[in-house]
Amino acid sequence: MRQLPSRLRRLDDALAALPLDEPMLLTELDGFLTGIVVGPEPIVPAEWMQSVWGSDDSDAPPFDEPEDVRWFADAVMAQHDAIARDLGRGKPQPVFDIDERNGDVLWEAWIDGFAAAMELRPDAWAAVVDGADVEAADAAVRMMTLIAVAEDDGTLDSMQIDALQDGAPSDIAAAIVQLHAARQRRGGAVPEPVGTERVSKIGRNDPCRCGSGKKFKRCCG
Repeated sequence: MRQLPSRLRRLDDALAALPLDEPMLLTELDGFLTGIVVGPEPIVPAEWMQSVWGSDDSDAPPFDEPEDVRWFADAVMAQHDAIARDLGRGKPQPVFDIDERNGDVLWEAWIDGFAAAMELRPDAWAAVVDGADVEAADAAVRMMTLIAVAEDDGTLDSMQIDALQDGAPSDIAAAIVQLHAARQRRGGAVPEPVGTERVSKIGRNDPCRCGSGKKFKRCCG
C-alpha cells in the first residue's frame, strides 16, 4: 500500500478493529466505495454502509458510543468524496496493497470490494453490459473479467490470466474513469459529496448518516 495520509491510516485501523470475522479493510473499502461512486444507480449511504461494517441489523452498528459511529461514518464518507473528486479530475488513485517482498501490486482485495458494490445492483450492472453505451459496457466487462480472475472463476487459460494480472492495476484505473464518465453522460446521476461538511447540516428528522435507518434525533443526534 502506498504511503497513506493520517486520516486513511486511522480509518484502516478502525476497520481492522471492527468485531467481525472478516472486516472490510482499507483496500477493499476503497474498491467498494469506487463501485458505489461509478455505479449505474445512486445508492444512499444508509443502504451501503451496512456492507462496510458487516452488520445485517440496521439498528446495531458495531460501536458502543455514538461519537464512534459519527467518526466512522464521516471517515468513510470522506473517502467516498475523495474518490469522486479524483475521478472527476480523471486522476483515480486506487488504494492497492503492495507485496513488500517483491513490490507486486495486490489488486485482488480491491476488486473484491468493487464486486461487493456491484452485487448491490446486479440488474443495473447487467443493463450497462447490454446497453448502448459502448465505452461503459466495455469497462464493466473488463471489471467483471478481473473479478472472475480474482475469484479463480473464469474460462481464461493461464497465459491470458497472467497477462490480465500484470495489467490489472492500470486497467482498473482506466475502467473506473470510463464508468465515471458514463455516469456523468447519463446526467443527474453523479453523486454529490456527502462528507462531513454537508452531513453536518442534517435535520433532526432526517435519516441518520451512520446508516442505522433511524432518524438522526433518535440515533447519533
